[in-house]
Amino acid sequence: MTRHYFENTLVRLHYYKFGRGKQNMLCFHGYGMHGKQFRVLEEALGSKYTFYGFDLFFHKETKLQDQSLPAVRKGIGKKELAHLIEEFCKRHLIDRFSVIGYSMGTHYSTAITEELPELIDEYIVAAPMCLKPGGLVTFFSKNKGGNKILEKIALSEKALIGLLKLSKKLNIIDTSAYDILYKEIDTPELRFNFYANFTYLRFLETNEQRLLSSIIAHNIKSIFIFGSRDKNFPPGTGDALISKLPDAQKVILNESHQMINQNFAVALSGLLL
Repeated sequence: MTRHYFENTLVRLHYYKFGRGKQNMLCFHGYGMHGKQFRVLEEALGSKYTFYGFDLFFHKETKLQDQSLPAVRKGIGKKELAHLIEEFCKRHLIDRFSVIGYSMGTHYSTAITEELPELIDEYIVAAPMCLKPGGLVTFFSKNKGGNKILEKIALSEKALIGLLKLSKKLNIIDTSAYDILYKEIDTPELRFNFYANFTYLRFLETNEQRLLSSIIAHNIKSIFIFGSRDKNFPPGTGDALISKLPDAQKVILNESHQMINQNFAVALSGLLL
């Protein structure tokens, strides 16, 4: 595995490259994780794919060129994200690719599939937050008043921890998601990043009809993976959409929300090899 940077006018994007296969897969991790999250796939699938695992916005080594509060409030749209991916692919001579996303990362993989379906071979989402982000996420990201409340809360460690505890108590998030989020609010920078992830990505909202049309029209292989014990995005999430995709594959693992592990790798490799 090697580490690299891709830079343009928007971002200094840090990513990991692993695997040696002829097919390319772009990887989008979950909240609080990093570009190495999908390295668990290398042993089984590294001979088929070359993986590019990005540190997503406001994570680890990836930094916006302008990471000010006004820039965060402005947000990023699907077309701007797609343009970034097109630039990246052009620089690396990638003409086609697959996408895989987990939890928050499914917003990235889905937006790219909507915008660039002609370039995509496989669409893989695990714990697909993109299909049902939840009322609280929508309120804090897209509602003007809700976002202002989140901004004030994010500046206060006690208030943010209190919000997480309340969300867990109300079963809005499960224990594994709570543990992930709790570790990500230890410092003012991390709390800013927490706010920024809600706010900056608010326009990456899934257009289900466009996603369906893109997958069907371009014959994109689609795989939806769920954890049977995932309270955040249980196996019934997105059934209405998945049922409209005649060749979609739905996988249910005996896992909680934190599912990117060896069991996940074995199940996915059985579908891709």
